[in-house]
Amino acid sequence: MTQQPTKTEKQFRQALAECREVFADKLHDYGPSWRIMRPSSLTDQLYIKAMRIRSLEVKKESLVGEGIRPEFLALVNYGLVGLIQLTKGYADNPDMGAEEALAQYDKHAEEALALMLKKNHDYGEAWRGMRVSSYTDFILTKIQRVKEIEDLEGETIASEGIDSNYMDIINYAIFGIIKLSE
Repeated sequence: MTQQPTKTEKQFRQALAECREVFADKLHDYGPSWRIMRPSSLTDQLYIKAMRIRSLEVKKESLVGEGIRPEFLALVNYGLVGLIQLTKGYADNPDMGAEEALAQYDKHAEEALALMLKKNHDYGEAWRGMRVSSYTDFILTKIQRVKEIEDLEGETIASEGIDSNYMDIINYAIFGIIKLSE
């Protein structure tokens, strides 16, 4: 017997679908230009997006006109790009077509969903009681950890790897998308 998806799984899948649509549209417009990003540049891009969210949360005003929610979508997409880059390595020129890029995106998105379901089971939906600003701070912490691991050239003693941090960034960003949609 197949178990019915939970409310959280449905909301998570909806948020992922929205992120994928943005990713596919940008893939159409720019191709997989992100393939040339080295790990440190990708980490800095995640940092920029997360810092913009934090700035908007603190200032309560956007002069550019875009709000917090689109930045959470961008964090999901750059997190998934990060997972693709970890798997494939970076390239000097875009070296994959849209079909492969979307297949890689979908593969890693499903892995993020599977991880969220496991953690959500163990933590008992604790994310629902959190503030969106906490997701932002946790994302910034994960980005700082990635920077440290990059600076150590991956030679860690006790930490999870960069991929685990990307997964957490994706999941916290999706929680932010869900919360801002409710």
